[in-house]
Amino acid sequence: MTEKRKALFICLGNICRSPIAEAVFLKTIDNAGVADQWEVDSAAIGSWHVGRSPDHRALATMKNHDLPYSNKARQIKKADFEHYDYIFGMDRENISDLKERAPNGGGKAKILLLGDFDPQQPGAIIRDPYYDKGSEGFEQCYVQCVRCCDGFLGKAQKGEI
Repeated sequence: MTEKRKALFICLGNICRSPIAEAVFLKTIDNAGVADQWEVDSAAIGSWHVGRSPDHRALATMKNHDLPYSNKARQIKKADFEHYDYIFGMDRENISDLKERAPNGGGKAKILLLGDFDPQQPGAIIRDPYYDKGSEGFEQCYVQCVRCCDGFLGKAQKGEI
């Protein structure tokens, strides 16, 4: 059996964008019949929400799209840069923070902007809905993650990444 590929999704607090991206990617690989070939997780840049469930609006959005989720927020650690093959930031600030935290030499993980895999808006940042009053931004985040995860998986399966 070949070793599983490993993907880690990162946002600032691990309670909005990265849990949604994680759940979307899990469903994407399940729908493609390759879930057994992947290990998937999410984490935060900062430690503010460690141990907490995602924002209630993120959980509601995931529930609305039949995305089960029970993980708790955690902060990225140095070992993640060696363990994962792909670490996805949701925006350019995440990417900058990840590059600063990567061990000397960068580790084995490729640090990628998730929005680069959006076929409709390559290079887009994944919308951060944390400070929104309602849940509309969470739905927009979900839609972006669906497009990006589909785009990434397509490239990964073709060996383009």
